[in-house]
Amino acid sequence: MGTVEVVRLRVLAYNVHGFRAGIGAVGRVVARFEPDLVFVNESGARWRFRRFAREVGMRAAADPWSPLRRRVKDAVMVRPPWRLRAHRLVRFEGSERWSPRGAVVADVVREGLGVTAIATHLGLRPAERNRHVRELVRLVAAREGPVIVGGDLNERPDGRSVGILAERLGDAWLLGGDVSGETFPAANPTARIDYLFVSEGITVERVLVPSVVPQARAASDHLPVVAELTLPDPH
Repeated sequence: MGTVEVVRLRVLAYNVHGFRAGIGAVGRVVARFEPDLVFVNESGARWRFRRFAREVGMRAAADPWSPLRRRVKDAVMVRPPWRLRAHRLVRFEGSERWSPRGAVVADVVREGLGVTAIATHLGLRPAERNRHVRELVRLVAAREGPVIVGGDLNERPDGRSVGILAERLGDAWLLGGDVSGETFPAANPTARIDYLFVSEGITVERVLVPSVVPQARAASDHLPVVAELTLPDPH
């Protein structure tokens, strides 16, 4: 009988609030957890985000530059030995003009292993969220192999949009959460609106929200969600 390779992946989902508290403040929170994969929302100005990626030693997949459209400020970041094989931005239909919504879809690979990472940030209006989450579900359904979705969904766990996504993927917090999962507002969190979702076959070992870490409470208006995952053996 052959040995089964266990591949663990530390993942972090984080709305960084445009780095308003400073690149260094957010960088220290990320560095504390040493993630392999980061899902970023509200990534701010391009130069800030590029500098942030360099400071934490990660490669980034973000929205492509365009002079004609407002940005969708989501991103996926990876740390070696994981690398980005390909990525694309999907713009959701019917977004508000000044707050476009979408998803960054990245193929993340390492030594023959692969996972699809999708970063998204849903809107403030329920009707818009419900439309866009259905687009997100279609993106997930079109992918083969393990899939992880991370981001700020602007909705509590009992909301309709979260429920639609949970019909397709597992809510990582429910599968391995510790103590309290509220992520917003960071200084005194009362709502769980930031999520990690995983496809079947990915094992959730542990999930935490660092609500007692002073650095995390000050670096953004959201707290990050951190998860230890085990990927399925591709063989």
